[in-house]
Amino acid sequence: MPREIHWTDAEEIGIQLQEKFPEVDPLTVRFTDLHRYVTELPGFADDPAKSNEARLEAIQMAWHEEYEDAQK
Repeated sequence: MPREIHWTDAEEIGIQLQEKFPEVDPLTVRFTDLHRYVTELPGFADDPAKSNEARLEAIQMAWHEEYEDAQK
């Protein structure tokens, strides 16, 4: 069973999103879609309503860092 992840686990979420969507440039993903992607991850155990723009942006940037590393 995957460990529980929460909105504040931006780095872990970024890694999981990169693994799940390796061809997607995170900077092209709308926050509404990003919210859905995160809440559908295995182990997501937070309240979906507790997301906010700052948390989604932190997740998007963590995912973008993973994406950039994978392009090298």
